Amino acid sequence: MKRTNLVLNEELLEKAVRILRVKTYSEAVNVALSESIQLHQLRGMASLMGQTEWDGDLSEMREDSPKKKLKPSKKAK
Repeated sequence: MKRTNLVLNEELLEKAVRILRVKTYSEAVNVALSESIQLHQLRGMASLMGQTEWDGDLSEMREDSPKKKLKPSKKAK
């Protein structure tokens, strides 16, 4: 961990503590930073959607998977 001094908006910090349900300001800042980074990375991944083509054979892939055998149902007499 790095120790540092920050000047933060007090209202935003209090709101973050409440919304994120954390106990300390440090925890609120760490969670907010982590979630912000994850969101940024997800947005980057979303921009790649449809940019590549898949060249596999789905039928062939399905043949490799084991098939489940269904048990015959018992008919009521």
